[in-house]
Amino acid sequence: MEEELRTHINDVVKETDDDDPPALSSHALAALQEFLQEQSQSLANHETVETEGGGTGPGPESEVALVTEDWRLSQFWYEPETARTVAQEVNSLCNGSNYKVACIACPTLYAYLKNMNPDISAQLLEYDKRFEQYGSDFTYYDYNQPEDLPLELKHSYQVIVADPPYLSKECLEKVTQTISFLVRPQESYLLLLTGEVQRDRAAELLGLHPCNFRPQHSSKLGNEFRLFTNYDPGERLGGWEQEK
Repeated sequence: MEEELRTHINDVVKETDDDDPPALSSHALAALQEFLQEQSQSLANHETVETEGGGTGPGPESEVALVTEDWRLSQFWYEPETARTVAQEVNSLCNGSNYKVACIACPTLYAYLKNMNPDISAQLLEYDKRFEQYGSDFTYYDYNQPEDLPLELKHSYQVIVADPPYLSKECLEKVTQTISFLVRPQESYLLLLTGEVQRDRAAELLGLHPCNFRPQHSSKLGNEFRLFTNYDPGERLGGWEQEK
């Protein structure tokens, strides 16, 4: 939509004279208004996330909020049902244990998880520095530098959830390096949210299997997304998909 809007405006800007600002046609103004409305709705949908009790709204200041997704950074937030389902799964894995959770490039999950269980130890690894608002729970992360991370994070996490920003072999390979850096050996749960096109690579690189639960995004992406795990979730997440 952003690129489409830019094309509309470039096509219909009318220069009056050198001293006057450009004027937009009614068609371009309508496109701009539609885009701004979508952005406003996206912000309204994601500034607040559901709490453990299932409610929504501004709530107390302690609640964790999201920023508006930035498509230029390949950011596409999950639909509430997806975010809630994955957060509940992670919370159940940590239940009764002092497990630490690493959220690689999935701020929607981090926000839902912390609102569901404020006491859970979760670290968000993210390129977008707007998430510095999360304080010490935020670590700057560039997947092109997969192990350029603080040493105190090394082999510290029993639960890792990753959502690589791109559906490329290179990106998944580098995120795999990050997972190897973070994961606690011989005691870990891995969850990967990525495109169906990565199925074989997810199995080869990380030994992951697809679940029947299908993640959805608020922006209605064209690519089919899947949730892969390195453990059998049983009846949760729809269970592992049976091989045909």
